[in-house]
Amino acid sequence: MTEDKNSSVVDDENETRWYVVNTYSGHENRVKDNLEKRVETMGIQDSLFRIVVAEEPEIEIKGDKKVEKMHNLFPGYVFVEMKMTDEAWYVVRNTPGVTGFIGSSGGGAKPFPVAPDEMESILKRMGQSDKKIVVDFKIGDTVKILTGPFVGMEGRVSTMNDQSQIANVLCMIFGRETPTDINYSDLEKVEQN
Repeated sequence: MTEDKNSSVVDDENETRWYVVNTYSGHENRVKDNLEKRVETMGIQDSLFRIVVAEEPEIEIKGDKKVEKMHNLFPGYVFVEMKMTDEAWYVVRNTPGVTGFIGSSGGGAKPFPVAPDEMESILKRMGQSDKKIVVDFKIGDTVKILTGPFVGMEGRVSTMNDQSQIANVLCMIFGRETPTDINYSDLEKVEQN
């Protein structure tokens, strides 16, 4: 593929993007391990980068014990950050447990990448976001919630976690001050007059 100034065609072989790989359900971590081994043995570290199984911790109560286990957000799928070279595409497709790429029309057509904002949302949910949001509020400031079930509500920031990019906001719900964890990107400082 070539790219000229008047065209929006992108050369995917030189562009690092995220793709979704379909796997047998329950084999996501095995596929991830297989892919990581193949990257090393086949020497394609310059084309295949991160391999992510979208999981988050989940607390399960068994009797009187709390057990933390990982919950797969997308069963049967693995996210792969790669340059879509012919070699990398071949290696991923032919990894044991992989059934194909999502977004490929078949017949030798390469797949479409995941939209960057969608992938950022998934990574943020897992605490692996690359983007750090710079905020203008601090602990004690009043903020407005921009999305979610509390949209439009205002509250006071009680704690901030720059690592996870989540603020604990005290909102008045049913006449009580209730702590709520909200992503930095979903908050806006309310200017006090």
